[in-house]
This record gives sequence, C-alpha cells and structure tokens, in this order.
Amino acid sequence: MWAGGCAGGGGFKMALCGRVRSRCPGPVLLLLLALVARPAAGGPPMPPVAPVGGGGPAAAGQAAGPGAAGPRGPRGFSSGSGWKLSEEAVCREDVVRLCSKHSWANNLAVLECLQDVREVRAGHPKFESVAREVCKSTIAEIKECADEPVGKGFLVSCLVDHRGNITEYQCHQYITKMTAIIFSDYRLICGFMDDCKADINLLKCGSIRPGEKDAHSQGEVVACLEKGLVKEAEETDPRIQVSDQCKKAILRVAELSSDDFHLDRHLYFACRDDRERFCENTQAGEGRVYKCLFNHKLAIFYMMVKEASCQGEMLDYRRMLMEDFSLSPEIILSCRGEIEHHCSGLHRKGRTLHCLMKVVRGEKGNVGLHCQQALQTLIQETDPGADYRIDRALNEACESVIQTACKHIRSGDPMILSCLMEHLYTEKMVEDCEHRLLELQYFISRDWKLDTVLYRKCQGDASRLCHTHGWNETSELMPPGAVFSCLYRHAYRTEEQGRRLSRECRAEVQRILHQRAMDVKLDPALQDKCMIDLGKWCSEKTETGQELECLQDHLDDLVSDCRDIVGNLTELESEDIQIEALLMRACEPIIQTFCHEVADNQIDSGDLMECLIQNKHQKEMNEKCAIGVTHFQLVQMKDFRFSYKFKMACKEDVLKLCPNIKKKVDVVICLSTTVRNDTLQDAKEHRVSLKCRRQLRVEELEMTEDIRLEPELYEACKSDIKNYCQNVPYGNAQIIECLKEIKKQLSTRCHQKVFKLQETEMMDPELDYTLMRVCKQMIKRFCPEADSKNMLQCLKQNKNSEVMDPKCKQMITKRQITQNTDYRLNPVLRKACKADIPKFCQNILNRAKDDTELEGQVISCLKLKYADQRLSQDCEDQIQVIIQESALDYRLDPQLQMHCSDEISSLCAEEAAAQEQTGQVEECLKVNLLKIKTEMCKKEVLNMLKESKADIFVDPVLHTACALDIKHHCAAIPPGRGRQMSCLMEALEDKRVRLQPECKKRLNDRIEMWSYAAKVAPAEGFSDLAMQVMTSPSKNYILSVITVGICVLFLIGLMCGRITKRVTRELKDR
Repeated sequence: MWAGGCAGGGGFKMALCGRVRSRCPGPVLLLLLALVARPAAGGPPMPPVAPVGGGGPAAAGQAAGPGAAGPRGPRGFSSGSGWKLSEEAVCREDVVRLCSKHSWANNLAVLECLQDVREVRAGHPKFESVAREVCKSTIAEIKECADEPVGKGFLVSCLVDHRGNITEYQCHQYITKMTAIIFSDYRLICGFMDDCKADINLLKCGSIRPGEKDAHSQGEVVACLEKGLVKEAEETDPRIQVSDQCKKAILRVAELSSDDFHLDRHLYFACRDDRERFCENTQAGEGRVYKCLFNHKLAIFYMMVKEASCQGEMLDYRRMLMEDFSLSPEIILSCRGEIEHHCSGLHRKGRTLHCLMKVVRGEKGNVGLHCQQALQTLIQETDPGADYRIDRALNEACESVIQTACKHIRSGDPMILSCLMEHLYTEKMVEDCEHRLLELQYFISRDWKLDTVLYRKCQGDASRLCHTHGWNETSELMPPGAVFSCLYRHAYRTEEQGRRLSRECRAEVQRILHQRAMDVKLDPALQDKCMIDLGKWCSEKTETGQELECLQDHLDDLVSDCRDIVGNLTELESEDIQIEALLMRACEPIIQTFCHEVADNQIDSGDLMECLIQNKHQKEMNEKCAIGVTHFQLVQMKDFRFSYKFKMACKEDVLKLCPNIKKKVDVVICLSTTVRNDTLQDAKEHRVSLKCRRQLRVEELEMTEDIRLEPELYEACKSDIKNYCQNVPYGNAQIIECLKEIKKQLSTRCHQKVFKLQETEMMDPELDYTLMRVCKQMIKRFCPEADSKNMLQCLKQNKNSEVMDPKCKQMITKRQITQNTDYRLNPVLRKACKADIPKFCQNILNRAKDDTELEGQVISCLKLKYADQRLSQDCEDQIQVIIQESALDYRLDPQLQMHCSDEISSLCAEEAAAQEQTGQVEECLKVNLLKIKTEMCKKEVLNMLKESKADIFVDPVLHTACALDIKHHCAAIPPGRGRQMSCLMEALEDKRVRLQPECKKRLNDRIEMWSYAAKVAPAEGFSDLAMQVMTSPSKNYILSVITVGICVLFLIGLMCGRITKRVTRELKDR
C-alpha cells in the first residue's frame, strides 16, 4: 500500500470531518467505541474505553464487512430487547423528529437515517484518544503521525495512510475498522464533500435514500463519480467535465481503496456474495480478495443471474487500473525510475503503462525485474485479454482495424485479440495498433491464464492429460507455461489412442503457436534462453520473422539451452508448417492452387511443406514464398529431426545403422550407402526398411535442387561459385549445372566433388535434377515404365526421335559428353566391360587418379580393340553404340575434341557451327587428313578410319550413302565384324553389280583413305597386320599371294631338304 500522498502537495487529509449540527453527536462514536471494546477474534482484548454520552458498548455492525457482528453484551446491538440507540437521551429527540417510527427498534436503521440526513462529526476527540491509547508504540515509530497536532482529528487520518506499515496487532485492527467505516460514506472522507459537491449534483450522484437500494449504498456515489470521470476521458468532446479538484479526490480515494477489497464499498457490496462463495478463506488486504475474484471470474460469469453487478463493477475497476498507473501502488513503487526516465508526461489514457510495456519488450531501454513483475501482476489483475476494451490505448489504436478486419466478431469478445494477431503485418494493420498489440501480447504470452478462449477450450484436456484440476493456480511444481507445454506436446507428439487433444483445444494450441512464431518476444522460453545469442548473432535482424530465421541459421553456434529451444521449435514446425504464419501468408496463392488438399487436413504431418517444395518452381510461386521454403530446407539439413516425415519413416533405421549421426545430409549418405551396398550385393533382405527407403528417395531428390542443400559440395566450391557462377541463381540446380560446364577450370577440391556428384547422378539419373526437369514430358512420353536407374539410357535410345523436345535432346547430349569423358560415369559400359578394361587398358588405369576424369582414354582404348575385334560381346555392343554416337557428333569423342580443337576451328569451322551434328565434322577431318599437321590429331583421325573398317554402322556418312545397296546386296549378311563392309567391297569389285553413284563414290574415297592410313600408320604388330589384311579391299588378292608364297616355300623345302640332310655312308657305318 502506498503510504504517503496525504501530506504531499496537492493531496488532502483523509480525516474524519464534519460540522456539529446534531444534538446526537455520537452515534458513530458510540458504535465505534463498542467495536473497539470488542475483543478481536483470535487476538488479545482491546483496552476498555469509557462510554460516551451514557452509551454502553456497541457492535460495529456490518459496516466493517459481512459477518462482523460482535458478541452480544448486556446491551446488545440488535432490534430485539436490550440497548437501543433511539432510547439514548442525547439522540431521542433527533430520532423521533427525523426517523420513521418502524425503524426506531433497529439500531442500524436509526444510524443510517441519522447519517443520511446530517453530517456527523466523526472527528470527535474520543477517536483520537482511543488511537493514542491503542497505537502508542506505532505513533512513536511513525514520525509524521507523532507530529500531528492534538485534537484536530488528523492523527487517525495519518494512521490510515500508513496502515500498511503498522505491525502492532491491536493498532492494526483498530485502524482497519476505522478505514472501513470511513470508506462506507464519502462524507466521512475529509475534504471529499467540499471538492466534489458540485460534481455530485452535476452528475446526479446524490445520496441514496433508504429503501431505494441497499442500506450501505453510499459507496455508489464514489462509483458514480468514477464512471463520470471515465466517460469524460473516453469522449473526444465531453458534455460534462469533472472539476480538477474532484478528479484528484476521486483518484485519491481509488488509490487508497485499491489495496483492500472492503474499502471499495461499491465493489464490495456488488461482489460480497461471490466473495463468500469463492474466497471465503482469503484474508483481506494487499489485493488478495480481488485477485481471488479475478481467478474465479469465469465461474462468476456463468452464475451471472445474481452477480451481474459484480461483473460490471470489476470491469469498470479493471479499466480504471489500465488507464491510470497511479491507482496501482506496486507500479508506482517498482517502476518509478523507469517512468521518470522513459515515460514521463504520458499519464492519460493508459499511455504510461504501454510505454512501460514497450520498455519491458526491450524496444526502449532496460527495465528492472521488480517493475516487470509489477506490470505482469497488473495485467493479470486487469485481464485485458478477456475484453480488449479494458485497455483503452489498444482500443483507440486498433479501432479502425477492428472495424475493417474484425467487424464480424462481437464487440468485447476475447477473439478480437486473436483476430488482430491474425492481421498482424498485413495491409489492414496500422502501425500504432501493431505496437500496442505486441506490447500487450508480450505479457499475455507469459501467463496462459490470461487467454480466456484457451482456458475455456482446453480446461478438460489439461485436467485429463496434464494432471491439473485447477490450472489457474500455479506453484513451483507447476510453473506458468507448464500446462501449455504439456498441451502442445500432446497436440503434436502423442499418437496413442485417447492421448490426443480434442479438436477445439488443438485449434487453440495451434493459434497460440502461430502467434508466437510471428515474434520471438512472444515466446517466453525462447527469449529467455536465447537473449545472449540474439544479441550476438541477430542484432541486425530487425525485420519481421528474421530473428527466428537467424537463430536457425546459427543453430550450431548457439548455447546449449537456446539450441534446444530453437531445435524443438523447428522440429515442431516441420510437422506443422502452418505454425509459421508469415510463411503461410506468403505462400497462400501456391497453397490454394497446388496444395489445398493437404492444407485442409486437420493433422499436417509434414505433407504441406513437402507439397510446397515440390511446387517451388511453379510459375505461380512468388519470391517471398520461395525464399521461405528454401530457408526451411536449409534449416532441415542441420538435423534429420527437422524433417518430420523422414524422421518418422527412418527413426529406427537411423538408430540401428547410423547411430550418433545428427546432420541430415550425413544420415542420408549413411542410409543411401547402405541401400546401394545391399543392392549391389543382391542381399536377400535390405537392412533399410521399405518405408524408410521410399522417404529416403524423396529426401535425395529434394537435395539435388540447390547446391546449398549439399553442404560438403557447397563448402568445397564456394570460391569457384564466386569466381565463375556469381550471377547464377541457386534454385533449379543452376549453380550445379554451371559448375559442371566449367569443370576443367574448377579448383582441385571442387572438381573432385563435382566428379563424385556426376558419378552418383549417372548411376541414378533420377537424382539429376536438371535432366529430370528439362526432360519431364519426354520421360512421360518415351520412358513411363522405365526404372529410375535406366532413365538416361531410355532417353538416349529415343534421342533422335522426330518428336523429341530440342531442349531435352540438348540435355541428353550434354550427359553423353560427360559419360564419354570417363568410363566410370557410364555404369552400363562399366558393367559390360568389367573384364575387358583391365585386360586391354591396364596401363591407363595405373596412371589414373581417383576423382579425376580420364578424358576418354579408356573408351578410346576399347574402341581400338573393337576395331581389332578382340572385345567380349557385351563390351563390343556398348562400344559400338558409343562409336556410332560419336561418329555423328564429334563432341562425344573427348580425345578427338581435345587433340583436334585447332584443326576443327581452322578446317571445319562451318561444319562445327551447324546446329544439328550429323557427322559433318568427322567427315571434314577425314577429307582433310593430308592437311592435318598435329600428330595427335592425325592419329585420332586415323583411328576413326580404322574403326570405320570394322563396321559400316560406325561410319554414318558411308552408311547413309550405301543404305539401299546394303538392303539389295548384303541383306542376308548380319552386321558386325566388318562383314557388311566386306560385302560392299566385293560388290564394288564385281563388274556385274551396279552400286548407287553416291555409295560408289564414298567407297572409293574410303579405299584411298585406308591406303593412306596404311602408309602413314603401318601395322604395329602381327595382329594389327592381320586386321589390315582382313579389312583391305584387296583381301582376296593378298590372301592368294600369301597362299602361293607359302606353297612355293613348301615345295622348295621338300626339294632342298634331301641335300641339306644327306649323310655320308662312312658316318652311318660308325
């Protein structure tokens, strides 16, 4: 209780006062002396006081409160037989003259009658003498009261003002009773009648006649004046204005009576039945009864038949407390420094309190703990969450928003605040309303009892699931917030039947979480645990929602407690992304178009975010939504628990196969490696469960869309991205594609990582995001039934189809070029030539390094062996395909492109510039073989000629020119091993066969080229010589000559052998 004020400037003494005009000078005095003489219940007896005016001991009656009737003495205070006030000599004449006869036998009725028609001199010296006797030691301790002059009636007033500091039991009892009597009638408050007489008449707040209302209704005069004061403050141009003197008097009375329920007489009599019903055991003083009534306000609300007046009085009282901080002694005492430093000059209309709220939020300096607690207590007492109109500053700031955005909600409904929060940061919200709303929500979020709707909808669930029967009571074992934490755990993390929240309660829990996600300051635990980290990492992140995103970005750098809080919140968001209200608002168009079915589900379970990721690059996607979805994907990479569907599908597999691994990318790699090994080894039973394998595939596909979702690759290539791909967007795998195209220029580490990525994509083309995106429609057309691992193979087979999309065809060619740079990037070739590669190309493998391309050397080696017809059938089939493809497009032959780049530019520039490659460049190089000076390039062209002798299919120009002749003359001859080429050569030599002119010309050209090749590049060995003979156009002639030569040698041997081996007889006879 604020002790002071009376002696301060501008204040007034709360003394007992009045003019002596009645010959019955002491009915109140008689009653009070009897009261004082009565022993207090449970306390020591009060000292005896001599009777005044012949009166005996009297009871105070109900003026001190219900149930305060004293013990009956010889002359009891009742309407029955015994002492009667009307029979006292000093009062008899006044009673007979002024009071009706039927009231004479009732001492209370007589007292009310006399008080109502005359001003009573309550400042009788006997009051002061009793006070000096009872409060002797207290007066000595309180210097201000000890200095009061004797006989002026100010001593009792001083003691009343300092009653909060009185420790002496008898004195405290006496002053408490005196205070109750004083506040029962405004005329007993010194100076109040003089200051407010004109206003009482103006506002028609005059005295209430007996019989019209309760006999103790004089407190309504003060209440009437208070309402007039509030009405004046609410009106822009008030018709009736309360005088400044009366305003001070009213505020002073409200200030003094705010600490004790009994002293606010209007509130007391309106709520006395509720007080007896709900707060019977609550001791009066220090606002305890009021707090008890507040805690039971909902129960009172449902019993409003009798208690409507109590609710109305409490509403007015709460509104006054929110408007004027000086009515709250705790605010004055605890926040004096903050008010002077930050909020001076903002007294009216609740502005001071909102200024203090702003300071507490950290937007305007720092605030002491005691001040913060006092503000929280005040918000609890006034409970503006139940009716926003209690907070006048909020009401005025948000009036326009309420009229436009929340006009469908009844005025005063608790859902108004929720409606305002839903429109926070929207076009309908105004800045002043936004500030006032967040200032109030800061405190409401720290005490779930202040959310009326949440309490109504979740009371049963709290009792059923959280083992609390009265969740409006907190303790050390059940601190504020514990019940709400329990509710949201059951809302999201409990699957057992009967352990989930009811639908209504779940909706309210989601509403609270949506509100908290808008501002970290609305999440008490988050702000408390992350205050240091917010200052360290996020001081510059001041835009809406940026603070939480910043904490998520720095998750690994946060202190342990903050990391746990942010991690739990992120995990919760992964299950129900609708908690992210700002993201949902930005993504509303894309949700309505593509994800409305999953958005309408009562239980999200991660489906909505998965849908948003899948449609992130749709035309309808806006920038804000795309950025928000990508950010959430990046956050998910920090912990596999942040991907709800992945966590639920693979939780057991991770614990079994990848223990102690936390980061999502590492978990994905661990599980993917396990799946791949089981597949390669043809394991009978996969170690990774089917449901996990399915979800693992989803995660792998999502990670290919943005290089930032592959942390190791991103870190290795950061500098290269900055140097070569600075202006390339991250989305749609564009950065990854950029790095692939400039692979030769990359740093060693980045080059190795990109090579590994390409190796993975070639083994599983579905992970090639760009290929899948560009060729999506072609895959549906040509490869609807193809396995994901054979997708690229299927596309290559249909590459030259007339209906193939040009962009897709171009992308397939890029992937073919990549595959031909290294046999390890061609899984089909690698498998088919598993035995041939080490057999024929071991010297190349010995020089090879891991994670670096062989630039087509192994494939070139296999091509030469194909020409020699020494490969296994499976390997030969694959090499034949590669030779055919590279014969049409020189870019598919990395060795030719590398060694002949200058010649192509100088000799075949026109052919190389052609939009469609059909073998023109290769033909140009063959024709200009004599002009080629570079030995390595010449060798590559000669190799091409050598390969073309093995099969006509690898020479597209010749094959096209001779297609009809092959059909007519060589149809019965199977292709391969040079058989059809030999058939055409025989036909060329046969005079009876007429070949097509173009075919004949091309064949003659090839013969000349082969002859030149034989001269320039002689056989390197017997096998090479035999191959040249077998593929020579003069094969028969050469074979005939060789046969004749062998026969001649044989005959010579027979003839000469007898001479060389003849032995003389003499030697034989020995």
